Amino acid sequence: MNSADFTSGDAQKHKTLQIQVFVHCVHCGVMVFMVGSSAMQTTELSLTSFGLALDTSEHTFGELRDSSDIAHNDAALRQRMAEDGYCFLRNYLDKGQVHAARIEIIRRLVEQELLDLNYPAIDAITNPTPRTGKNHEALSKNNRSLHELLYTGRMIALYERLLGGPVRHFDFTWFRAVPGGGQGIYPHCDIVYMGRGTFNLFTAWTPIGDVPLELGGLMILEGSHRQADRLRSYLSRDVDRYCTNYPDAGEIESGSKQWQDWDGRLSSSAATLCEKLGGRWLTTNFEAGDVLTFGMATVHASLDNHTNRFRLSSDSRYQLASDPVDERWIGEDPIAHGPAGKKGKVC
Repeated sequence: MNSADFTSGDAQKHKTLQIQVFVHCVHCGVMVFMVGSSAMQTTELSLTSFGLALDTSEHTFGELRDSSDIAHNDAALRQRMAEDGYCFLRNYLDKGQVHAARIEIIRRLVEQELLDLNYPAIDAITNPTPRTGKNHEALSKNNRSLHELLYTGRMIALYERLLGGPVRHFDFTWFRAVPGGGQGIYPHCDIVYMGRGTFNLFTAWTPIGDVPLELGGLMILEGSHRQADRLRSYLSRDVDRYCTNYPDAGEIESGSKQWQDWDGRLSSSAATLCEKLGGRWLTTNFEAGDVLTFGMATVHASLDNHTNRFRLSSDSRYQLASDPVDERWIGEDPIAHGPAGKKGKVC
């Protein structure tokens, strides 16, 4: 199996934001692109995020700027990050490593009985009647192929250039396996989930295989990193702080309830937030080997999955090794957002 086998849609390399949906091949049951064939149909897909429709007109929706031409230029990368709040690097990572990580993730999804094995497993078709619940932590824990992709070689070199010195990564790896028909994530900034260490911290969003628009990739709100003054109150919050004098404090402390009154979202509506803050939602048809990195004050969200396949991607974090680190995300078994990570106060 070679890199062309990542997903059934890999033969169709979208280069613009024209959205095309292709009929299912009656023989293989997966999305196909057949040039010149009467079996191909195109139609407009109404993009949604967190279940709500998006305005995809040119003044509110656009393409991420590709910074792959400056991927090895330290000063230019830092300047681009300061300007845009993100750097999108097309085909920066080794496709063979991405493929190896995808194979291992697929193996684990099969073990969890989350794939429809009437179709090739590599296509990650969602099991319409799964017998088990999703365990995304099990997809990344002790996953050597994934960790080599994210925490060695080109990825570490990228953050050494961006940060200007030796780096460390969080020990916790967030893995996203969004099933067919699943919703994306609401608009937010990462600092509210990991702000107890340095603010000079970067996220890498890495597609593990191709992620065209209809599969539900990440979106960046253009210029949002320059709204820090306007978002000061939001950016200063910590999602794991709770009020000890509230009736549900015991549930928070026992772990039976994760959040008290807030889950970190800046808004539930990407469209409404775009109107309030300005800027466009920027995304692209992601390909295996791409990486999208951004800072803690950059507002982002994701599109919903309008296919029958899993969208597979990872979130990993990087900072200078000399800077303080958020204790929730380090160690062999990070405490994460569990009871040990909560901080109570009288409200």
